Amino acid sequence: MNKPVDGGVKTFHGGCPHDCPDTCSMEYHVQDGKLLKVTGNKEHPMTRGGLCVKLKDYEKRHYHPDRLLYPMKRVGAKGSKQFERITWSEALDTISSKWKTIIAEDGPQAIMPNSYLGNQGLVHGLNGGDAFFNRMGATVTERTFCGEGSCTAWLLTVGPTAGVDPESFAHSKYIVIWACNSVSTNLHHWHIIHEAQKKGVKVVVVDSYASKTAKEADWHIAPKPGTDGALAMAMMHVIIAEGLQDQDYIDNYTHGYAELAERAKTRTPEWAEKITGVPADAIRQFAREYATTAPAAIRLGVALERNYGGSQAIRAVSCLPALIGAWRHVGGGALQFPVWEHPYKFDVICRPDLIPEGTQVVNNLQFGRALLGELNLKTPIKSVMVWNTNPLTQAPETDKIAKGLEREDLFTIVADHFMTDTAAYADIVLPAAMGAEMEDMVLSWGHLYLTYNEKCIEPPGEALPNQEIFRRLAKLMGYEEDNFKWSDAECLEHYVDWSAPTCEGIGLGYLRQHGFARLKDFGDKDVRARHAEGNFPTPTGKCHFMVEGAKNFVAGPFRQMYEGFQPGEDLDPLPDYLESRESPATNPELAAKYPLSIISPKSHAFLNSCYANMDGQQKAQGEQFVMMNAADANARQVKEGDTVKVFNDRGAFEGKAIITEDVNAGIVVASLGYWRQLNKGTVNSISLAEFGDMGHSASFSDNLVEVGLV
Repeated sequence: MNKPVDGGVKTFHGGCPHDCPDTCSMEYHVQDGKLLKVTGNKEHPMTRGGLCVKLKDYEKRHYHPDRLLYPMKRVGAKGSKQFERITWSEALDTISSKWKTIIAEDGPQAIMPNSYLGNQGLVHGLNGGDAFFNRMGATVTERTFCGEGSCTAWLLTVGPTAGVDPESFAHSKYIVIWACNSVSTNLHHWHIIHEAQKKGVKVVVVDSYASKTAKEADWHIAPKPGTDGALAMAMMHVIIAEGLQDQDYIDNYTHGYAELAERAKTRTPEWAEKITGVPADAIRQFAREYATTAPAAIRLGVALERNYGGSQAIRAVSCLPALIGAWRHVGGGALQFPVWEHPYKFDVICRPDLIPEGTQVVNNLQFGRALLGELNLKTPIKSVMVWNTNPLTQAPETDKIAKGLEREDLFTIVADHFMTDTAAYADIVLPAAMGAEMEDMVLSWGHLYLTYNEKCIEPPGEALPNQEIFRRLAKLMGYEEDNFKWSDAECLEHYVDWSAPTCEGIGLGYLRQHGFARLKDFGDKDVRARHAEGNFPTPTGKCHFMVEGAKNFVAGPFRQMYEGFQPGEDLDPLPDYLESRESPATNPELAAKYPLSIISPKSHAFLNSCYANMDGQQKAQGEQFVMMNAADANARQVKEGDTVKVFNDRGAFEGKAIITEDVNAGIVVASLGYWRQLNKGTVNSISLAEFGDMGHSASFSDNLVEVGLV
């Protein structure tokens, strides 16, 4: 772009790199090699020039006084944050030498990568280091913090479709936001929904507490945590029992209706009321309105998966649009992750062909268990490299992670922007470049645009982009494959299928000129009805209410594209309600000790743990809090503003009590993202590392706790 404006300031194309469905198109404003400010790109039809509270002063993060600028080695105890500066040569020589020794003595599987979506770039993001570690033969890491159980459920039901274009919600007449706090985590889609709402469209939010989005809805339905599957099954019961289904659509474009209808017979609203706490009459009203107001659209949130049984709930919700023929219409159907229709070449990015047969797999949700030897791995972990993630706040059972990272025999490398909780335990810390300092294309899981990010300033100090770090390590490790020699620009040429129909008329040159491009994807927002006549990307071309012989799996991009050691358990052929592991109803013995269910949503002003060290975002977010209903607070003599301790057998954290009707009795809410070093524990101190029912999903909202005064 490099567009000059007044005063010698030039603007460049940017793409927000953070783990958010919006993937905002931005503009970097640069003068004399310094990033002055970052603004939204007003020409982008989806993000429209707006930035969220997290990104509004993005340039300040680039120049934060605490930013890591040089490689460092540990000189004090692990966790003490005592480091001294070293050169890149010493850092990389130390890493490669140590790894070669570990490989010689224990084998490459003793080395484990750990990354996630702290950066969503194709080059520098989630999968950026996969080819390197796959070539090494290191332990393969499954990364299932968020949405992976949802992906398994969605793919089983409708296949890899983008579903409803998020912009097509402008044509919807009935909108359901199910377990998504759009105002805080999907802001630009909320603008589209809110505009429809102002024109008379009814917006229903299904969420277990009164989130910012729920408060903006026309109707907030609040099922107990982990009971959404029962609500969805009861909706099916009403739709079928009252003849509200679209039988023609069902007969022509779905599979397994007779079996689904038979199961739904006993899933009555009265049955669901006892489970969900939602009155039977309200369930009937919800089902009738949804089935008779066309076009109806559902926005599925990833929070729906965060209980055991959450993925089955997503299967049930994903069946609803086909049941009523919502897919026939522009603005009808469901939206999960549009990324399924993006033309990314994950096999080229990850190089799964390099993985030795029989390589073990460790899931990052069980990172602490792996480090403490609780998984009985064939090859124990002797070294880890962490980038684009901060597991000591974001992963469950964080006390175990801290204990594991304290191991003197564990060689830990962390590449990051700041001395995070995890970086404090590293043996070698590497300074990583930020968004404006590197070229990339940012993956979007919330809309149908490719988003380009232009390098416009040099990294401060000696910081390097992630991919450059892996290029240098690959050279030292002796890896000669061509992909380890590609520049960032060459990576982008290879990582996208530019010959795909969705890229007609779009190339890297086009993106460099315009900053973004809408995929050529079966019509624009005003005409797209992708599945009006079926055409689902499933084996039958139909929506699968039933999947015979279904096996559990984790989608490839979340496990380095490795197909070995997939979970493989038999799955129920049909959707249904599955109980949570930890709730007063399902685990009364545990509830006698820890009677409260906790929900841990994303924070409004933090992006996972990013920005939790920034003054402006800390002020906007407020200190760590615990939302409680007055009945629960009074029973524990807790008053507004009191410091309380939330605890169970796994750990504890402290926060300020907020007494509110936004949460029902029996539930407490505390958001994710706060740093341990700035607070007394964080919410994931109490989180369970067991998997959900599909896709090795997380159990962040399937935990019982007690609350007491400090």
